[in-house]
Amino acid sequence: MTLTQLGYIVALDSYRHFLMASEKCFITQPTLSMQIQKLEEELGVKIFDRTKQPVIPTEIGARIISQARVILHEASIIKQVINNQRDSMTGELRIGIIPTLAPYLLPPLFKEMNEKYPQLNLIIKETITEKVISELKSNRLDCGLVVTPLKDTSIKEEILFYEELFVYVSKNNALYNKKYVLASDLDPDQLWLLEEGHCFRSQILNLCELRRRSDFHFKYETGNIETLKRMVDKSDGITILPELAVMEFTKPQLKLVKRLQDPRPAREVSLVTHRNHLKIKQITTLKEEILKVVPRQMHKLQNKKVVEINY
Repeated sequence: MTLTQLGYIVALDSYRHFLMASEKCFITQPTLSMQIQKLEEELGVKIFDRTKQPVIPTEIGARIISQARVILHEASIIKQVINNQRDSMTGELRIGIIPTLAPYLLPPLFKEMNEKYPQLNLIIKETITEKVISELKSNRLDCGLVVTPLKDTSIKEEILFYEELFVYVSKNNALYNKKYVLASDLDPDQLWLLEEGHCFRSQILNLCELRRRSDFHFKYETGNIETLKRMVDKSDGITILPELAVMEFTKPQLKLVKRLQDPRPAREVSLVTHRNHLKIKQITTLKEEILKVVPRQMHKLQNKKVVEINY
């Protein structure tokens, strides 16, 4: 049994497809299959059920793979200890980020990181908060960029900044001529929301107190904030946008953005890690670079109030 073989079964479990797993391991599909078969013969058990599509672990295989992840993680500690000693920015950093942050934060962040730390490979996965947390705990990710608080004692949260929430309205909407908007002004029948599973949706529901009202319904659901904005542009509806989403708006677009009254609602964005993470230098550097690309006024809560999230 070798660490390489353990890496192969973990890869196949992650991708559930021999070709994809072999490509990620930079070997041929026959080599991957042969090495896994050798491991199965050595252990005297079947790790994968190859009759199923996609391929899935057997009951004992799932337990072996779970232990393999632990072993590989422990083995990686040796390299990480050396990198930390050298103060090195090499290797890879696996980052999970929620879809409502990714389009606005990643482009400037990636540019800075790529120019300053060319030997650090950033592996970025865009997904919902629930999956970010799950993959931190299973060591599939090193850190995550999500909205907090999470109320999970196994996850460490480092607050980065606070995004104010704005109302985005159609020119045809009654709110267009208002300078400030109250939460009670928002008509639930005109409100475009993200689909279930997004923390941003939960915040909007709490902000607008829609859970207490029985007369609302949603005409359309999406996982993309830009889609919501376009739906408003083509209708007389409204939606809620986070601050980074309006930073590069033109003057005509800013006329459609309305501020809610003080204390202004906001979301708390944090860098999250599992309690036993090791990539201290890389993650600390990531935090520093994020704070550089986010406007300084967003670093403090000031006249804002964090809207509750229901996880």
